[in-house]
Amino acid sequence: LRSIPQDAVFKTMTSSGTTGQAVSKIYLDKNTSANQQKTLVKIVSDFTGSSRLPMIIIDCPSVVQNRVMFSARGAGILGFSIFGADKTYALDDDMRLNLEDLQVFLEKHKGKKILLFGFTFMIWQHFYKELLKQKEQGLTLDLSGCILIHGGGWKKLINEAVSPEDFRRRLKDVSGLDSIHDYYGMVEQTGSIYMECECGHLHASTYSDVIMRRTKDFSVCDIGEKGIIQTISMLPESYPGHSLLTEDEGILLGEDDCLCGRKGKYFKVIGRMKNAEIRGCSDTYASKFN
Repeated sequence: LRSIPQDAVFKTMTSSGTTGQAVSKIYLDKNTSANQQKTLVKIVSDFTGSSRLPMIIIDCPSVVQNRVMFSARGAGILGFSIFGADKTYALDDDMRLNLEDLQVFLEKHKGKKILLFGFTFMIWQHFYKELLKQKEQGLTLDLSGCILIHGGGWKKLINEAVSPEDFRRRLKDVSGLDSIHDYYGMVEQTGSIYMECECGHLHASTYSDVIMRRTKDFSVCDIGEKGIIQTISMLPESYPGHSLLTEDEGILLGEDDCLCGRKGKYFKVIGRMKNAEIRGCSDTYASKFN
């Protein structure tokens, strides 16, 4: 996807989310890339605050070092890394928990708010399950002063009968972590993410819009009616990515009246449409565990 001359390309992204045999490539010029980063900062800092925080990345270092693996997952980690002042990885390259490193990091930043970031299934499979084992052996990590931001798909966890509510509750049980925010977004509209508020609702920002469409004729759904999610972003300038009709189903819950106090549309994602392929960053990785 490119609307600029080849010599204006600043960065190339690959997508896990588009349909077809070949992986889609999204070409960014400097202006689009800068606008995406500025918008991401504006949206996320409403939840994390304006200062950079000590940061734990719940993934392995090779996901950003290995260019072969670098895709939406690596881009997500790099994108959110701008919120970290001092960063460490929770997992080694064999996806095992770096328990000693985490204990040292938490002690170093004791009393500070710490940001955790990762993809939903990896957090569940390699972080939560390992913390649960440690707790059963009488050892716990105290993450009560931390904030977790996660995304990338729920398909595998729903198959394991783990709801978003279960996910939050169980993480709190093993670590004391009680500030947990999901987000919805895709590499085709990087920067225009939809953050989950304290009430558990995903919010459109000033820079984006969300529309639910009926499957039979693509007309616009009413509030409370299930439909196909269409996302709108004003950021892309170097490629035609302003309007995406996803293969996800969702429900628009309301507009301007969420109890969290944020204005604009808020919604929830139900999951992939029937017969749609699993394509989220988290879900693509999770498919290896089938």
